[in-house]
Amino acid sequence: MTDISHIRNFSIVAHIDHGKSTLADRLIQSTGTVADRDMKAQLLDSMDIERERGITIKANTVRIDYTAKDGEKYILNLIDTPGHVDFAYEVSRSMRAVEGSLLVVDASQGVEAQTLANVYQAIDADHEIVAVLNKVDLPAAEPDRVREQIEDVIGIDASDAVEISAKTGLGIPDVLEAIVTRLPAPKGDANAPLKVMLVDSWYDAYLGVVVLVRVLDGKLKKGARIRMMSTNAVYPVDRVGVFTPQMVQVPELGPGEMGFLTASIKQVRDTRVGDTITTEKKGTESMLPGFKPAQPVVFCGLFPVDSAEFEDLRDAIEKLQLNDASFSAEMETSAALGFGFRCGFLGLLHLEVIRDRLEREYDIDLITTAPSVIYQVYMNDGSMIELHNPADMPEMVKVDHVEEPRIKATVLVPDEFLGDVLKLCQDRRGIQLDLTYAGSRAMVIYDLPLNEVVFDFYDRLKSVTKGYASFDYQVTGYQQDDLVKMQILVNDEPVDALSMMVHRARAESRGRAMCEKLKELIPQHLFKIPIQAAIGGRIIARETISALRKDVTAKCYGGDVSRKRKLLDKQKAGKKKMRQFGRVDIPQEAFISALKMDT
Repeated sequence: MTDISHIRNFSIVAHIDHGKSTLADRLIQSTGTVADRDMKAQLLDSMDIERERGITIKANTVRIDYTAKDGEKYILNLIDTPGHVDFAYEVSRSMRAVEGSLLVVDASQGVEAQTLANVYQAIDADHEIVAVLNKVDLPAAEPDRVREQIEDVIGIDASDAVEISAKTGLGIPDVLEAIVTRLPAPKGDANAPLKVMLVDSWYDAYLGVVVLVRVLDGKLKKGARIRMMSTNAVYPVDRVGVFTPQMVQVPELGPGEMGFLTASIKQVRDTRVGDTITTEKKGTESMLPGFKPAQPVVFCGLFPVDSAEFEDLRDAIEKLQLNDASFSAEMETSAALGFGFRCGFLGLLHLEVIRDRLEREYDIDLITTAPSVIYQVYMNDGSMIELHNPADMPEMVKVDHVEEPRIKATVLVPDEFLGDVLKLCQDRRGIQLDLTYAGSRAMVIYDLPLNEVVFDFYDRLKSVTKGYASFDYQVTGYQQDDLVKMQILVNDEPVDALSMMVHRARAESRGRAMCEKLKELIPQHLFKIPIQAAIGGRIIARETISALRKDVTAKCYGGDVSRKRKLLDKQKAGKKKMRQFGRVDIPQEAFISALKMDT
């Protein structure tokens, strides 16, 4: 068993694209943990979608053996965390399992919104923080300016920040020395009752559920009978091991060590992240505080394009839920789209990632309905219902008021784009809370409705600032506003998949845009089709698709005009009847395009 004073547990935190995964690669490579022939970029990003998008979605861990300059041998347990706002829960739970953090900041771009959010999580977890300036080999790098910025904006001492280039390997030995000398060793007692923190879990087709753990006290051995303290379930431990990054079995894990265990656990749901694991007999008395479960904030419907694929979709969603406890789904039906699922996500990127995985890994063509958030609807009788799907909105006469979730958004933006960002936030019903400067960049804090952000706020923000703005948010609570349900009627029939909650002041413009878009997308029929946007019984926008006209008089050569009249009148009566009973076929592409609307 390793001496606890020679163990260092740390995570790497940074904004998206500041070089976390590349730094992890260099630390693994320079210590010889992985042979050069097995080395590849973003080694810890194992999912195809992570490699393709160049982002980290799941926090990954690796154990590194390092011999310091003074000849002492150390074990370094590294957790590479995601930088994206949607996966902040991955970061928060990784923080609780380690004692220190490497804060990576791009020496050319400086502190960004996500840097702040992740550092505050590290500070909340009482971490020792070592600042690392990456990309110092770039011509645009300004390490001295970024050092000042770290001190001004975050308030941590950056005078001894390590300057590196994770791409070329410059400064990597200094980082390893800083980890050993400046980060604290874990605390723990090998003779105390077993106390293990459950950090993460995922499903493996061969091993069942694999549980990532951090041992706090005692020793975790193969063959022991363990108890999950939140569910009181008991399991025998089949194997104990560490990641190097491959799974390697070891006889036991001592205090301060990180590794994995498998114990014939069938479902990921049985392993609650943040739970305390102890022995069946003579276990620890006190539970760890645990983590808050991830709360979905964005909901949308997922429907198969071909309704025969519904069973395949159900299987695929069940398999994805095995590996992602933050993704929730329940069945729903829609008159327009058939059977599908109402799914909850942590944000729009999470939604995109899940949808991409369903389409790619399970080969299912999907229709995604408009994303919406959870509204709290207060009824006249004093009760409150949570509304996940705008189509389920009760009649307005029974509703007292509706509350929507609000967020506190932090936007860091270069000075020249500040006006555009302020205008965008005002247009989205934002309330400015604060505006400060960090060098030449403005930090704007806004109170915004989440409903306005989930549509396309991030894309619009990137386009008005030419990609230079960075954005982070946290949900703050619910607030009452004048919200109404807008329905789209096609040929006087409501289309439930296109229902949405909108603010009364913006309902007309959004309704008109939706009607105009559908007019282009729905093909002409033999009868006139009205497309209307309605709030309750009031129509607020209308477009009409004109009828296709068949020339019924083509066979008439000469003769009296009344012959033509008779045929045209007959056609007119037929069209009237058709309009009454005719079905409008809305092509699937029309749904998909209409739901991508960006007004």
